[in-house]
Amino acid sequence: MTSLGDILKTHVDDGTVPGAVGLVAHGGRTEAVAVGFADTEGTTPLARDSVFRIASLTKPVVAAALMMLVDEGRIALGDPVGTWLPELASPSVVRTPDAPVDDVVPATRPITVIDLLTSRTGYGFPPDFSFPAVAPLFSEGLQAPTQPQVPPAPDEWLARLSRIPLLHQPGEAWLYHTSSDLQGALIARVSGRPLPEFLAERLFEPLGMTDTGFHVPAARLDRFTGLYRHGPDGGLELADAPDGQWSRPPAFPSGGGGLVSTADDWHAFARLLLADGTAPDGRRLLSPTAIRRMTTNHLPRPERETNRVFLEGQGWGFGGSVDVTPTDPWNVPGRYGWTGGTGTTAHIVPSTGVCTLLLTQVEMSSAAPPALMRAFWAHATRP
Repeated sequence: MTSLGDILKTHVDDGTVPGAVGLVAHGGRTEAVAVGFADTEGTTPLARDSVFRIASLTKPVVAAALMMLVDEGRIALGDPVGTWLPELASPSVVRTPDAPVDDVVPATRPITVIDLLTSRTGYGFPPDFSFPAVAPLFSEGLQAPTQPQVPPAPDEWLARLSRIPLLHQPGEAWLYHTSSDLQGALIARVSGRPLPEFLAERLFEPLGMTDTGFHVPAARLDRFTGLYRHGPDGGLELADAPDGQWSRPPAFPSGGGGLVSTADDWHAFARLLLADGTAPDGRRLLSPTAIRRMTTNHLPRPERETNRVFLEGQGWGFGGSVDVTPTDPWNVPGRYGWTGGTGTTAHIVPSTGVCTLLLTQVEMSSAAPPALMRAFWAHATRP
């Protein structure tokens, strides 16, 4: 039977990725393998504690942090976010998704906390990126997933966002990514603390996630991987060096994709979800109700089917997808997690306690990293 190491090595040897760290855990057993190198030059071997940009695997972490505030009664799911984010208290909405940005109508109701958690604020990435109201998210420097030094500080970020109309009325349609950035901004306003501080104290410290944050301190750069993309000739090109974009704190800590982490750190977060919100030392960080809401699909079938660019046989919980239709053997109904844009993927299956995690350094702009992920998932979910 092919081992996890053999699967990863095959895709390292064929040039798909410089290296990969895979982890599969079930019950008390954990299989973790590091294969290849942190760079294409082959100078630094990958290790289990290598640090990666985890991209959209940030989303469930930030959703969990927001649910902590809900558990504490400091904010409620039905609350209008304009109470804390006055910039978004009276948004306008384009008349139709393909309308010009100046063809707008008022929002029919306020944006609420649960709109942020279910990615239905009206802001975000649709299946068709040519819609006029999508372009300003990028031209205004609000969305730069692999360039964390580009977006401005939170107050300015929110001010710029408020000048862009919503693509849909609040609560009407699932759109990718931007709602998670808004969750991070909301956590900071409600708690009165910068998002990195809140996450460090409330999640990372009690879970022992010592290598997780929005930048890599100088003392840990030797464990940080490069970020690569496939060039026109099919080879790998360096997109960001270890001493590049993530080597200093960003002005805007992105709740949608700004974290770096390691395999064991994210596994610690996964164990929190599988333990109904209880940390290893017995502290309750989240209520079982919060965990259930996070890992339950909130999208009706029509909404899922109009977003097949991002959701294929999946719905959406809070911060991550929830498998609904088993399009592949590993799409177990109820499986929760997500695939990040930097060649990362992490999932849990609450009904069985399985956790799978794959970290690589290659952007998801080609078919090669998904092929590796499919092979990994097939191995991780075999009987």
